[in-house]
Amino acid sequence: MAKTLLSRFIVLRSLSTQLIASCLFILVISAPANAQAVDAAQAKVTLALATEPPTLNSAVATDTIAGFILSHLMEGLLVYDANGQLAAGVAERWQLDADGASFWLRESARWSDGKPVTAHDFVFAWRHALKPTTASQYAFIFYPVKNAEAVNNGKLPESELGVRAVSDYELRVEFGQPCPYFLSLAAFMTFLPMREDVLDHWGSRYAADSDKLVFNGAFVLEKWIHGAHLRLRKNSQYWQADSVKINEIDMPYITADPSAQFNLFRDGQIAIAPLDTGLLNEAVERGFDIEYFHTGSLFFLEFNFREGRITANRSFRKAVQRLIDPDLLVNKIIGLPGIKPAYSLFPVTVKGMKDPFREEYPVMRVDPDIAAAREYLAQAKEELGLDKFPPLVLLAGDSPRALQEAEYYQYLFKKGLGIELRIDQQVFKQRIEKMRRGDFDIVAAAWGPDYDDIMTFADLFASWNENNRGRYSNPLYDRWIRLAQHSSDTRTRFNAMAQIQRIVVEDVPILPTYENGSLYVQNPRLKGVRRSIFGGDPFFRYAWIEQ
Repeated sequence: MAKTLLSRFIVLRSLSTQLIASCLFILVISAPANAQAVDAAQAKVTLALATEPPTLNSAVATDTIAGFILSHLMEGLLVYDANGQLAAGVAERWQLDADGASFWLRESARWSDGKPVTAHDFVFAWRHALKPTTASQYAFIFYPVKNAEAVNNGKLPESELGVRAVSDYELRVEFGQPCPYFLSLAAFMTFLPMREDVLDHWGSRYAADSDKLVFNGAFVLEKWIHGAHLRLRKNSQYWQADSVKINEIDMPYITADPSAQFNLFRDGQIAIAPLDTGLLNEAVERGFDIEYFHTGSLFFLEFNFREGRITANRSFRKAVQRLIDPDLLVNKIIGLPGIKPAYSLFPVTVKGMKDPFREEYPVMRVDPDIAAAREYLAQAKEELGLDKFPPLVLLAGDSPRALQEAEYYQYLFKKGLGIELRIDQQVFKQRIEKMRRGDFDIVAAAWGPDYDDIMTFADLFASWNENNRGRYSNPLYDRWIRLAQHSSDTRTRFNAMAQIQRIVVEDVPILPTYENGSLYVQNPRLKGVRRSIFGGDPFFRYAWIEQ
């Protein structure tokens, strides 16, 4: 039955695509007439952004676009090197113990206005991120630090946070729970330093424009025309400026359409472009080298558990689980090599004790079954006291792939369950805001790992995590997370993760759909671009242009 529904959808989708193509206008994006992909004489790289960052305030930023920009503008205690391994950043050396960590900062580290980067800048930034009034959705990531959760909940003053400046160039962190992965946390964007005087000066406008923040990374933000253009320029104050080979990263194009980006690449206007299903053949025919990178990201459907939402009913969620087949979605609808069907909260890239976690703890798969889906739906209708299901809202992104997926889900809901699924397609910034407010029944969401530990996925749906957009709350789930957080025993931690994996399958707070891989083309003269799961991607700090 699922294959029959799929074949009907493909025919309808094909007709719809032909109709759209017949009346498609070519969008010409305004940009400098002399823009080119790479300019060796100027050491300049030109790129396109899918969207502009919603914010560059590291205390409240949550998305990959902000992470990409901030990784070039700012530097934390540790960084990821050209090979994607943790390396010295502002901290020239460090020591990790069971009860905390110490970092000794290099005195040559400078802000873009020439002032030194000190341990006080880190203390201020971490305290600020945890203040309840900051409303950072990443505040939870500090919770291994002593008193962090109590500070974030307003139960203790920020001065009680377990971080202090021993001197201008020595930082001491005290743990409230075991955190063997803290060095990886120290490289994440929410742990970046922040200048108190700059934040005090700009207040709520801090980081809203290029002139409203200072930088300590390899680049500065020279230009930011909202919705249109960003430009990064090499930071002359950066402590390792002599080793930075790229002088300028120009981003005069902002479009989420892979076809538009590919056309810009084909015409020599940008240096890197993603490939989607319809572009792969053309790229091969033109003789472009096809690059691949597994992003480590998980895509999923997330359900809303707020009061009054039909999606809070478990039987309804089980019906959706038996309706959607990730394998068919990946191979027949998306159809792009390198993307893998997802059946677990934990992607295949997540490490276990010795081998990948999914090899050590195989996931229990639930096969699609239309008859079973309809039985669960009838049970949900009875439990909810409904005669008929009202239309539901699916919040989705504005890219062509996002619309393609959303239309597939819409078709399955109608033909398989008899439910109208209305697509609410939003640009990135508005979609993130609607997710934060809970303005959806189901949202097509994604999560990329923030640090190199399984907890980066596991605690995403803990009740206290602000990135838990559907507000899922399960005491058993929370209990297993707390057990893993407070244990230094590796097997105990991973056994708890196995229980989390089981709960996600059985209780369906989300429905994993696929693990993302990126196919892309890159200008052959551009070398040394790091593609990495962690630390901002793509990363141009170590890049150069071949003469």
